[in-house]
Amino acid sequence: MTGSSSDHDVAIVGLGPVGALAALLLAESGLRVAVLERSTEHVIQPRAVGLDGESLRAFQRIGLGDAVHAILQPPRERDEAWFTDSQRRKLFGLEIPRHGFNGWRDIAFFDQPELEALLRELVGKHERIDVFLGEEVVELVQSPDGVVLESRSAAGPRTLRAAYAIGCDGAASFVRRAVGIDWLSLGYDQDWLVVDIVQGPEAELPMVTMQVCDPERLTTYVCVKDPNRRWEFQLNLGETREEMVRPERIQALLRPWLPPEQYEIRRAAVYQFHAATAARWQVDRVFLAGDAAHQTPPFLGQGLNAGFRDAVNLGWKLPLVCAGLCDARLLESYAAERDAHARDLVEWAVAVGKLMETLAAREAGEPDPHPQVDQSSGYGQGRSAPPLRGGVLLGDQDPTFEIVGNLMRQPTVRRPDGTTGRLDELLGRSFSVIGHDKGDVQLGPEAGAILERLGGSAVSLEGLEVVEGALDALFQAHPAVVLRPDRYVFGVVDEQWDLDRLLAELGRKLTLI
Repeated sequence: MTGSSSDHDVAIVGLGPVGALAALLLAESGLRVAVLERSTEHVIQPRAVGLDGESLRAFQRIGLGDAVHAILQPPRERDEAWFTDSQRRKLFGLEIPRHGFNGWRDIAFFDQPELEALLRELVGKHERIDVFLGEEVVELVQSPDGVVLESRSAAGPRTLRAAYAIGCDGAASFVRRAVGIDWLSLGYDQDWLVVDIVQGPEAELPMVTMQVCDPERLTTYVCVKDPNRRWEFQLNLGETREEMVRPERIQALLRPWLPPEQYEIRRAAVYQFHAATAARWQVDRVFLAGDAAHQTPPFLGQGLNAGFRDAVNLGWKLPLVCAGLCDARLLESYAAERDAHARDLVEWAVAVGKLMETLAAREAGEPDPHPQVDQSSGYGQGRSAPPLRGGVLLGDQDPTFEIVGNLMRQPTVRRPDGTTGRLDELLGRSFSVIGHDKGDVQLGPEAGAILERLGGSAVSLEGLEVVEGALDALFQAHPAVVLRPDRYVFGVVDEQWDLDRLLAELGRKLTLI
């Protein structure tokens, strides 16, 4: 439709996995969404490979948890990740449980082309999402009441208007450049060769993901979804991109693992692993999400998962503002919550890279390059996902963020009628008040009105039997909790804060109108 125009609540630039989840979350909340994507087909190369339990929990919230889980690598006999020496002998590591904190496996491998195909199908058939493929956004202009995007395609130009826009268009984001946002480097920029293969039936590769701390060359081996496998080789001083992607060079690097007749190469490319976040996450009515907002070395497998968290955060806040329930000031909490959280994860990934360098130096008998780094910088050594530390939280109730700002554990429970399901299925998609007993979730008229306006729910744990996992430890000390739609804890009932006071403060933090 040459020269056409359209009005939407939110326009999303980019239909990768982050843009797709953002579109689905917003549309399921009742908003009219437009997605503009310059490619006509989904990616055919593997990129991200691991989905964590929090991301699956986000898909679960809109009824897609099982559909996404179905395309993941099924659990293996043992799913483990190790740090090793140069001979691939285990130094330390962890076993990935089959039922994690979020009610799903803590990490499960997938193939990105398969995930993108599924998400594009779901987005394409949603009645409240308009998808414009083959359209490159070339201009973005804001006004006090909306955003105008100009795009070009083989069919001609398009003008599209929306109340808000989200740039999910990758590391080279046009949206980020259009609104004048710079990168903030976090001090890690290294070239690595990434090799993806399809292994043959006779291949006998380790069934363990490894960070190989070899003084000759740092290497990561990832036991991704069958029959695929991935290696990441750090480039040494003087090595060039051109020489590293030559077939004979790749064969030489893989020969200690398997002979060339036992695999086919899917992809081989040199990438610079970056550690950076956007200097700003929002300019007026425009937001950044995913790789447009942050880049991380891949050692934790959190690049895409961090982008999904961005989508979830906007996915519950934008509908409240667009529906006129909350003032637009609520949207300022997006950067307050996501920037620090993403930065924590990026810095943790950098620490994993530095730990590999340190362990390799020790094996070689050389001085520690990073004396401040120790084993706790790795994974499986007691370090846990960071909490949110600002925004829509009762931080002054819990200044150390031991409970507030953390995700609440999700067990599988059996209901009084004998049916079983994950706990979130009882909570709905909005805010929740959850208590030990029915008496613990009683609300006064004003608090009840706030929860009702938000479309929230009050749920008692009374009569529920945990059949897998465990109830969150917070219930050992607190009779009730106020939970956000993204399943982060807003606040808990204690001697100073009863439910009525918590809900009143929630209304204030949300700028509820």
